[in-house]
Amino acid sequence: MLKVLIAVDGSEHASRAIDAVGKMAKSSAELEATLLCVSQGALLDPLFSGGYTVESMKKLQEEQTRQQDGVLASATEQARARSIKLTEPVRAHGAIANEIVRVAKERQVDQVAMGTRGLGAVAGMVMGSVAQRVVHLSPVPVLLAK
Repeated sequence: MLKVLIAVDGSEHASRAIDAVGKMAKSSAELEATLLCVSQGALLDPLFSGGYTVESMKKLQEEQTRQQDGVLASATEQARARSIKLTEPVRAHGAIANEIVRVAKERQVDQVAMGTRGLGAVAGMVMGSVAQRVVHLSPVPVLLAK
């Protein structure tokens, strides 16, 4: 079975990555995908929290999780419409490229699929430099959709 990790952020380019995997799924009944949404960890890192209170940090974290849930719900709907068999989606926080590669290794996927441009902050998951870093660091092939 081909296992694909699809990095999503709500951008049009991430949507195209889902479409590309959907086309692959049509030609292979043995394809399973995991959706991954990474939020940047700086907001949650105490070194960058400045004068934030514990309560305001908690609210920021809840907002990041809420945004990730929205991105993953939309991506799940799109993937299901393209008949992609899905595993449980993954949320991660931290350096985006590093987290994509970490999850790819952890899940032992055969391929990573992602867009070449993202949106920004939580939604800004796959900017060009992030895509380049994933290609450089990934132990498996990376499908880039633009």
